[in-house]
Amino acid sequence: MEANKIIIKPLLSEKSYADIAKKRYWFVVDKSATKTQIKDAVEQMFGVQVDSVNTQLTAKKPRKRQGRTAGYISAKKKAIVTLKKDSKAIAFFESLS
Repeated sequence: MEANKIIIKPLLSEKSYADIAKKRYWFVVDKSATKTQIKDAVEQMFGVQVDSVNTQLTAKKPRKRQGRTAGYISAKKKAIVTLKKDSKAIAFFESLS
């Protein structure tokens, strides 16, 4: 798989903003991607050295709505990428903190 197809988008939340100082970055990734593929994709796209990758699958959930029809929140996979201490930071996230 190509790196730009593995990493879909950065995940921005209060928790992820707090982790930027610790060199931990959150991404939404392809559901079929493995930890090794995610590590290689981040290293290739951003030119950094990855220390570890943690992943989490979120299940498809019904959306709470009033009215006749109810939708679903789609399932996704999150990856929390920790960089090595001597690695440079990712510039995109540094501009946010």
